Amino acid sequence: MLTLRVTEAQSLNPLVRQFRLARQDGGALPGFSAGAHIQVQVTLPDGSRDWRHYSLINPVAQSGVTDAPTEYRIAVRREDEGRGGSRFMHEVLQAGQELVVQAPKNDFPLHDGGDCAVLVAGGIGITPMLSMAAQRCAQGAPVRMHYAGRSRSLMAFLPELGELLGERLDVHADDEAGRPLDIGALLDRCAADERLYVCGPKVMLDAVLAAAQSRGWNTHERIHFELFTTPEVEEGDQPIELVLAQSGKTLTVPADQTILDCLIDNGCDPMFDCKRGECGVCATPVIEGDIDHRDYVLTAREKAEGNVMQICISRCKGKRLVLDI
Repeated sequence: MLTLRVTEAQSLNPLVRQFRLARQDGGALPGFSAGAHIQVQVTLPDGSRDWRHYSLINPVAQSGVTDAPTEYRIAVRREDEGRGGSRFMHEVLQAGQELVVQAPKNDFPLHDGGDCAVLVAGGIGITPMLSMAAQRCAQGAPVRMHYAGRSRSLMAFLPELGELLGERLDVHADDEAGRPLDIGALLDRCAADERLYVCGPKVMLDAVLAAAQSRGWNTHERIHFELFTTPEVEEGDQPIELVLAQSGKTLTVPADQTILDCLIDNGCDPMFDCKRGECGVCATPVIEGDIDHRDYVLTAREKAEGNVMQICISRCKGKRLVLDI
């Protein structure tokens, strides 16, 4: 754990606010690589505390610049429909205040190699991509980026990206093009040896994965991703009678709450990390129940077997679920 001071809090546009964090004594911080994030402790509207993870930003194409940095730089998109973490970062947190932060961790690493890295960013998903672009440029490795958003006025870091990438940057604004980014056309322009790194909303990632699979791509090898979203209530979601076989407890999971959060609220201590169905840390054995898999971790075979689920995002198609915990 680190206790850091907010040295800068700056609004980049109506939705995105940037923060710079440093030690009180200005000393060096733990290093990180492109794609890494820190977890920040936030205070929710009800006074409780929780953690949010934010990608670390580095726009400098220089080797070693993130090995022992004197500050961390993050950017937060305001989500008015969320639980309140982003509102805390936008409305409450100011320069001079302190934050409790967990040291950097990288679940979205950029692979080395001479093949071109194709970076695909949507909205606030640009934050890890900026660091990836800088790292590839510092290495003299081939890279290009596709950056999509609703409008240029809501797309952060365009000046930095333009300076860094020049003609290797393709900016797509929905309001200018009159349509969303054409994922199919993007994939059709990719060479067979190029890897894609995708970060953005779920609808973008789902479109990339579906288009890649329809083209016969090996998505596990060629597509690397990180989501910037939280679980949403889907049509047909209903309360679940949740039975914990080992303890004998029976809980009710509301339609608008994840199984993981229900367990936490009822005094359980499950393992978890991303809360978005990406990392696999919260994988839990299932004894009974028809699983509604919504994760990006399990293979098609594992999902078909139906004996394990990611409780941070997946649910039950029926009304009763028995977990081996």
